[in-house]
Amino acid sequence: MTYLSHWNPIRTLLHARPNLDVEAYLRGFEPRVVWAGHDGGALDIRLDLSEDEVAYHVKADIPGVDRNDIDLRVDGNTIHIAAEVKRGPAAKPGEKEIYSERFCGLASRTFSLPGRVDETKVTAHYENGVLTLTLPKKSEGQTRKIAID
Repeated sequence: MTYLSHWNPIRTLLHARPNLDVEAYLRGFEPRVVWAGHDGGALDIRLDLSEDEVAYHVKADIPGVDRNDIDLRVDGNTIHIAAEVKRGPAAKPGEKEIYSERFCGLASRTFSLPGRVDETKVTAHYENGVLTLTLPKKSEGQTRKIAID
């Protein structure tokens, strides 16, 4: 007859070496990030969004991008940010590139705000890899009582 037993390799290891620092021992076995193909290494545009009575405020991290390579579109309450990340020559003459994790290509982010934006008064500022937007809220008009005849 065959008996099944639960084997725990960590417990076996600790019985053999009771003073072993398990975390330090296993540190070399964590999965490595592999940048491959379609989505690997894509630039992730991260946002901070806040609002006050008159406007929405957006801070978007877009590092390594020239301000002329950023495309910003506002349509009602939908905001679209796109940026093209370009890389120069990877290696100097006589050097060979072994490995590169830096992204190059097109990155974009689209999100909706809870209210409409006045597109004519939007301001945008880009400095040190941070795009700062001020998106004034569009007044929905005053509520008015209508007399019924």
